[in-house]
Amino acid sequence: MVVAVFDSGFGGLSLLNEAKRELKGCDFIYFADNDNAPYGVKSIDEIRALSTDAVEFLRPMADIIVIACNTATSAAISDLRQKFSIPIIGMEPAVKLGQSEDGNILVIATPATIKGAKLNELLKRSNLSDKTYLLPMPKLVEFAQNMEFDSPSVKRYIAEQIAQINATNISLLVLGCTHFNYFKDSFAALMPNCKIVDGINGTIKQIKRRLDELENGKNLDKNLIYYSSKKQKDINLITPFLSRLDEMRKI
Repeated sequence: MVVAVFDSGFGGLSLLNEAKRELKGCDFIYFADNDNAPYGVKSIDEIRALSTDAVEFLRPMADIIVIACNTATSAAISDLRQKFSIPIIGMEPAVKLGQSEDGNILVIATPATIKGAKLNELLKRSNLSDKTYLLPMPKLVEFAQNMEFDSPSVKRYIAEQIAQINATNISLLVLGCTHFNYFKDSFAALMPNCKIVDGINGTIKQIKRRLDELENGKNLDKNLIYYSSKKQKDINLITPFLSRLDEMRKI
């Protein structure tokens, strides 16, 4: 079976890194739309158009497509599922885990995800609106894309942004953008008493369910193929990102 993972850039590698561990026997395609990153500051119409273009590109090669981008999921997944028959799985911030927390929740994400109806509807359905703080941190996407993971500028930016929130009794930090997984060490140092979660495990469970429903898929000659904005690239180019994610998954 061929699983295609799509993101605006290198953030979705955090999902791919876990999917490769959990989904044995699958081949993978990773598509980073680096030419158009970041998505989180674009309009909904732009995000939908770019996401549609990505699915059009990937569907001839894949059995299932995973949108490893909270922003694209929020803006486009309903339209994509109406337009395409191939199974499409998206991501959402793991705010439901806050139902078992006594303290408050801090969700950090891109501006588009924070403003999107999908997240706010999720908070209402989960009865978590009153205990959840929302904080956009768009510059972290740029830092991740530039492989700047733990510089003084990164740590200063994170500290300054979190300081703007008049948050009390935060026990759960929800990473609402896959790019943010590169910075778990900085978050853990700044908020040592917070549990840090993302939506990756929930998404992989959904992928497993859909794969179980599918019959024989296509086969590729390689276990992983990497495209950047539709151009096939050397797989070694994403090795430093995967190495960083291996370090962050220990936190």
